[in-house]
Formats: sequence, structure tokens, C-alpha cells
Amino acid sequence: MTHSLLYPWEPSAVVCERESGVSPLVFLCDHSGRRIPARLTNLGVSQDDLKRHIAWDIGIEGLGRELSSHFDACLIMQPYSRLVIDCNRRPGSETSILAESDGTTIPGNQQPSADDIAMRVREVFDPYHRKISSHLNGRLDAGRDTVLVSLHSFTPVYADIPRPWHAGVLYNRNPGLSLAMFKLLDAEGDIVVGNNEPYNVTDETDYSIPVHGEQRGLLHLTLEIRQDLIANKVGQTAWAARLARLLPQAVKKAG
Repeated sequence: MTHSLLYPWEPSAVVCERESGVSPLVFLCDHSGRRIPARLTNLGVSQDDLKRHIAWDIGIEGLGRELSSHFDACLIMQPYSRLVIDCNRRPGSETSILAESDGTTIPGNQQPSADDIAMRVREVFDPYHRKISSHLNGRLDAGRDTVLVSLHSFTPVYADIPRPWHAGVLYNRNPGLSLAMFKLLDAEGDIVVGNNEPYNVTDETDYSIPVHGEQRGLLHLTLEIRQDLIANKVGQTAWAARLARLLPQAVKKAG
């Protein structure tokens, strides 16, 4: 018997806005939400911890919506918490379903059963990535240009170590757009920008860009913004304006 994770009344595991937008840009937010399926009873995690970065990329949904609106660009988001299953990790990898995150134990993720893992993959991970694939396939069939931009936010302090960056650009095999964006951000003069910091993109630690960007040969970029800078509407609007000004320049330089 196949069990279900999501109740019929719970939201879809993927949010797609402006699918017919005119822009070549396609924005992804792998960690936009912190919702936990009701059957998982918050994974035993406190409400305070569910508000922390361990559960989601704080501020990234608002930033994504601002950029999508500005460019009339497609935005695809994952509204369920990364603690349910990380949609930017390969299923089955060590960091796909975390038993502990930044010092916090996740009771509901202690030795999940094979059925539990399969449900999370089937009902949360798969719909999100199927939507990305189908949208990109549709653009290819229509002969539309596509630039894939994966949006993330990071905590100012991780494992008790402060991070000096305001933003970072990440890349792996094809750094062209990321490095073009790095130079433009760095030239702003009022921010500290990480070059493959605070993370870098790898096949082991990432999924969306390696699969949907690199494997398709698309121009792509991963942007990380420090979460305290975009935690409210004012910060989201300010960063969206900055990125809206610089992204077209970066695409032109990298293209």
C-alpha cells in the first residue's frame, strides 16, 4: 500500500509564477518556505527553530517575487522546509534529510524509514524538479533563450563563525555569468562580495544548478544574499533594485 505524505488540503509542493513571462531569466528558490506537512508534526522542531535559517532561506521568497515582477520572469519556488527534504540535494545523499542542522537536532529525521524517505521524495522533491524540467523543456521547444538564476540566502553566523560577506556568487564548471556578476557587485563599493563564498557549487552539495543548468548547457548563476539584509520588505526591495540593475549587465558580459 502506498502511503501519502500530504493531505489533500495542503498546498502544492511547487509554486510557479509568471510562467509565460517575457524575460529570458528564470528564477529558482529551492528553499523559499518553511512549511512542514501536517503528518510530520513539525518534525518535533520548535516554532522558534522553524523560524531560523535551518528551516528555510529567510527573505528569499520576497526577493524572488520582486525580481520576477521587475523582469516579468518565471519564478519557481519550493514552499516546504528544507528539513522535510532538501530540494537542492540529491535524494539519498547525506544532506538530503538532515538529522541535525547547525547544532539543532531534528527529532523527526532520526533514522526515517525507507517509506518515509520515498514519500518525501515523491511528494515534495519530485514535483518541484518536474516543474523546473517541464518549464525549461517548453522554453527549449519554443526556441526561447533561458538564463537560470538560483536564489539563496545565508546566515550571518554559522557554527559560531561570523561571515563577512553581504552577498556571494557561486559556480562550478561554467563560471562565466557568476564571475561577471561578481565583478559588477564588487565594483559597487559598498558591499563585501564572496567569490564562491560562503559556499561553492558541487555535484555532491547541490542539485538544481548541476542538473538544470550545467547538464542543459544553460547560462546560469547562483546568488547568495545574507539573510539579515533581506529579512524584511525594505531590504528585499533594495536588493531587488540592485540586482535588477546589474543582472542584465552581467548577462550581456557573459553572453
